[in-house]
Amino acid sequence: MTAHNAFAWRAAIRCKSAVGVVARFQSERFHRGFRKRPPRFDRFIRGHHVRNNCRGLCRVSFSHEEDRANRRAAVQRRGSYEDNLTICHALLYSSRGACCHGIASSRPEHQITERGRQNRSWSERVASKRANEELPVIARFEVRRRNYLAPDGSIERPLPAFATDAKLLVELYRSMVLLRLFDRKAVALQRTGRLGTYAISLGQEAVSVGIASAMRQDDVLLPSYRDNGALLWRGVKPEEILLFWGGDERGNQFSGPVHDFPFCVPVGSQAPHAAGVAYAFRLRREPRVAVCLFGDGATSKGDVYEAMNFAGVHKLPLVFVATNNQWAISVPLRLQTASETLAQKAIAAGFSGEQVDGCDVVAVRAAAEEAIAAARDGKGPHFIEAVTYRLGDHTTSDDALRYRSAEEVQAHWKEEPIARLRSYLVGQKMWTKADEERLAAECHERIEAAVERYLKTPPRRPETMFDNLYADLPEAFGAQRRELAGEDDA
Repeated sequence: MTAHNAFAWRAAIRCKSAVGVVARFQSERFHRGFRKRPPRFDRFIRGHHVRNNCRGLCRVSFSHEEDRANRRAAVQRRGSYEDNLTICHALLYSSRGACCHGIASSRPEHQITERGRQNRSWSERVASKRANEELPVIARFEVRRRNYLAPDGSIERPLPAFATDAKLLVELYRSMVLLRLFDRKAVALQRTGRLGTYAISLGQEAVSVGIASAMRQDDVLLPSYRDNGALLWRGVKPEEILLFWGGDERGNQFSGPVHDFPFCVPVGSQAPHAAGVAYAFRLRREPRVAVCLFGDGATSKGDVYEAMNFAGVHKLPLVFVATNNQWAISVPLRLQTASETLAQKAIAAGFSGEQVDGCDVVAVRAAAEEAIAAARDGKGPHFIEAVTYRLGDHTTSDDALRYRSAEEVQAHWKEEPIARLRSYLVGQKMWTKADEERLAAECHERIEAAVERYLKTPPRRPETMFDNLYADLPEAFGAQRRELAGEDDA
């Protein structure tokens, strides 16, 4: 016996741990065998009298003083040698069934026998496990991850075909820069009391811009409250977004496609709406696709699961996009789901999901392009998990430093999407410093003009709260509306 083995035995006996004993017990059985114990092993356990009651069938002693032939004969009288060794394993593993010196030697024998009877199922469980391992595998699933550009802008794998279009890549870059500068101005307005609570997209610009860029105008967008980039790409004016976040519902009467849905502030409630839209497309046989965006927190909501299940059953032309920014307000991803990925949640609904680098706008655009094309061709829904990081607060009413460190946030700045695409464009001679300066000036001018128009918009009159509620306003509300308007009922 090696010094290490001797140490294991001493620790097991001194600590009264049968778990330690069974580990050594099994090792001696399979590697050296009880029949050929080395003399040093016999000398060590001499005096400890490690005894094991094998369900009342036999008593096996490993003391040096007992004759090996007599022990073998005792075993044979009450059962096979190997069977009783298996029972000894069970007794040792139970820690209470063992009758090791100093552990359970004072326990009455009928209790030991009963405990051994209870532990008989150990060998049965082992046999059952081995049988289960031989069961056929009826299904296998996998989730793939898509990325093309490394954080430094270098190419990690062959780019998709559209990435050869310099004009498109520059437009994607310009849109992300516009969104970031617009967010910055919106926060300044909120801090000075000229805008309500606002949700910024800092670090996530590639997701909303990349998804929207793959859509057709007749497709339907169902955004969450953080997807300003998608609305801007689809033609919504910046001042209309400011109107909405300033509490003016006229902001939902935007310049983008009239069939697009407005911001959805409740978490995940737009997913069933998306399923309904896609079902309508299917019934009408229209080659259109619904695209539903939400955050990682929404994947823990029943609304999203129900919509995914419905979409899977009916093979709807619907693309779900989960922006996994690692935080559902102050709740980290690890505390809201045990799934290794969010994309794998689509498997239970009967369709495929994939994970993309949400800081790589090329990867996001490629994933969306393929998913939307497949949905349009009748191949059913798809789930895209865009992994990114929320570099800012949840909203302007949040202080993220209360639940995460500045060091954690700083580490993720190295992965942010705008610098990544800019590095690639510069490396490919598609972008220059002069272009950057010109873009900054254009965005500043556009945003300032939008802010001015927003601030000059007169507030709504109070009676307009009754508008767009009913096709024919009930008289009870009609009277209230006239009162607010200062109209005379007479």
